[in-house]
Amino acid sequence: MPKMLDLIQKSLRGEIPPPPIATLIGFRLESIESGQAVIELEATERHANPMGTLHGGVLCDIADAAMGTAYASTLEEGETYTTLELKINFLKPVWTGKLRAVGRLVKGGRTIGLVECDVTDEKQSLVARASSTCMTLRGTQARGR
Repeated sequence: MPKMLDLIQKSLRGEIPPPPIATLIGFRLESIESGQAVIELEATERHANPMGTLHGGVLCDIADAAMGTAYASTLEEGETYTTLELKINFLKPVWTGKLRAVGRLVKGGRTIGLVECDVTDEKQSLVARASSTCMTLRGTQARGR
């Protein structure tokens, strides 16, 4: 099993398809390096809640994707991860436009790590800030057994 960073880089280069959730929501990985990932989304009316603003779950999805990808990029061969906890603060409404979610590893450990994410709009204005606790999985856990 290759390192997660290798798989993520293959996806970025278009050598393997993006995760199904990326296709469903419409976000894309823009860049990856060890411990940091950038996800972008062109928010449109299709992402709206009943009030017409961007649904908070979509913001949470792109933040989660950026944080999870940043965490995954630090894993060794044969390791995967799961999210234990996720928190997000929504700081201003968004209707449409390009959003950028930058996920960063704050603190890694053998089993538990902390990641964070800032989501900004086209004017680099902070739209949301999220944090997440992730757990590294190994052996049969990493394979879903």
